[in-house]
Amino acid sequence: MRCRNDLLRVSAEFLVGANAPQRMERVRPRLWPYNPASSPVALPEVDVLFTSSEVVPLTASTTSAPDDVFDLDALRSWAETLQDDQGARLGDLLNAEGAAPLDQRRPFLMLGELANPFRLASLQAEAVPILRVRLEGLCRTWTDSQDARHIQPGLHHVTLARTPGWWEEAHLGLLSPKEMKRFTMWLAQDRQGDWRGVRVAEGGLRLEHAPLDPPAIDDVTWDGSVERVERPAPAPTGAGIDLASVMVPVHARRGCYDHRGRLARCVHLPQRAFHEGVFRRGSARDWSDVLDTLG
Repeated sequence: MRCRNDLLRVSAEFLVGANAPQRMERVRPRLWPYNPASSPVALPEVDVLFTSSEVVPLTASTTSAPDDVFDLDALRSWAETLQDDQGARLGDLLNAEGAAPLDQRRPFLMLGELANPFRLASLQAEAVPILRVRLEGLCRTWTDSQDARHIQPGLHHVTLARTPGWWEEAHLGLLSPKEMKRFTMWLAQDRQGDWRGVRVAEGGLRLEHAPLDPPAIDDVTWDGSVERVERPAPAPTGAGIDLASVMVPVHARRGCYDHRGRLARCVHLPQRAFHEGVFRRGSARDWSDVLDTLG
């Protein structure tokens, strides 16, 4: 009964919506709300440290300035200011877990359920700092593929595509190169070439320190060729991050889903609605047609 009550409490805390107060208690990863039929849902609303035993909320001793742009070293230095509710710094928390230190970690954009602590627990991931970030001019969208593991008809994973004027919340993991490769291969179901880690050459990425609502469906205009958001974006709350230092996993074979010339964005189409109402009623776009990359 205690386990059930804990689960109900955690579900209430994480499913209340983006405008809820930013608060969180420590919780076991296996008690994190998770529903593969509507993934990705219940992702962290604050910066957290995932460990095998706990999901630990983190706060920064100082917020980053919107005018700043962090390269890799600056991002690591800022992450070092994160601390738990007992004042322990992130570097010390990683050391206590026997995990790779910050200077051996690189930023990895966790677009879908890889940012869900329940999934990380099932993958037996090492300790992972997960930061809330804002995508600018880039959106999360469904891939034109299915992962038949775990459930039927299978999971739809998330990839990245351009949309001028767009903004939404996403999650940035600080991972060791070994974990980055392992996570990418998990997305690819251990098939070489299906998923690929790339560096994005367009759009923007910045730390996010406040609740953030994405554009509504009606905010997206389409001229028959290009979708864009004309409404002004909310004022930035955190520093920009140099995209050249960030690895992004994209589906390199089938790319993203093309719904009659438009994108099926995750914030507007939950997975179940996408699978039952949109999937296989369109075609695929290659990732290189919807995203410019470096090198």
